[in-house]
Amino acid sequence: MGDNLANQQIVFIGAGSMAEAIIRGLVEQEKVKAGQIHAVNRSNQAQLDLLHSRYRIQASTMDNIASNAIRNANIIVFAMKPKDAAKAIAGLKNQLHDKQLLISVIAGLSIETIEKLLNQQIPLARTMPNTSSSIGLGSTGISFSAITSESQRKIAIEIFTSIGEVSIVDEARLDIVTGVSGCGPAYVYYLLEAMISGGIQGGLNEEMARQLAVQTVLGAASMVKITQEDPAVLRKKVTSPNGSTQAALETMDRYLFTEGVEKAVLRAAERAQELGAMIAAEAIKQSNS
Repeated sequence: MGDNLANQQIVFIGAGSMAEAIIRGLVEQEKVKAGQIHAVNRSNQAQLDLLHSRYRIQASTMDNIASNAIRNANIIVFAMKPKDAAKAIAGLKNQLHDKQLLISVIAGLSIETIEKLLNQQIPLARTMPNTSSSIGLGSTGISFSAITSESQRKIAIEIFTSIGEVSIVDEARLDIVTGVSGCGPAYVYYLLEAMISGGIQGGLNEEMARQLAVQTVLGAASMVKITQEDPAVLRKKVTSPNGSTQAALETMDRYLFTEGVEKAVLRAAERAQELGAMIAAEAIKQSNS
């Protein structure tokens, strides 16, 4: 495969929300031409028709895609549901080859497990994007197999910068990436729920409480990003001695806010590891059956 993303033929196996997020980013940012992208799923023709009409990409069911379209692709993106992944990947092993770049967005499926399913080593990028990718503000952790070349790594990173920011990590750290950013949007939504509820209890109507809370979280995150200051420094700047903010933070401390969030991140990572082990065991079981 060449060194330039613009020249690549890309096939998405699986055409759900994450596949669409990546396709949207690639097409809208003109990283590749729409005609170079082919989305495939098992049988959901309505979703394929939607992707074709929105982005003018090629789209077809697995039964209708010619095997040479997969063989001739430079990049294959595994974007199927985890429960379908093992059977689908194992079924592709005779159509894939080591001149391709494989990219997985399947949670919990390790590089080792994918290689076992394929019964061969093919350059592989394993990724952990989050749901904010759907609006181009995602955070993606990415790891590579040992045989993935530098040019292939750059191409994979460029694909995911089309939907947000990318952090390169050792595969062993992808579970904690899941704990921080993969599950992270839910933590923020939970915080927003609580802020809105507090505002309503204090006398605001729901619309105003929501507007104030959402804009506050957006502004605070933007301050950290734009100023590059440590969040602790920014927190201290807005916390006057014996003021309202200090009273609020002391209340959070009494309810173990910091400890609760830290434990939540670590438990999410632990659960990701548990699920990964279960997925690996089931994948190997299916592939051997």
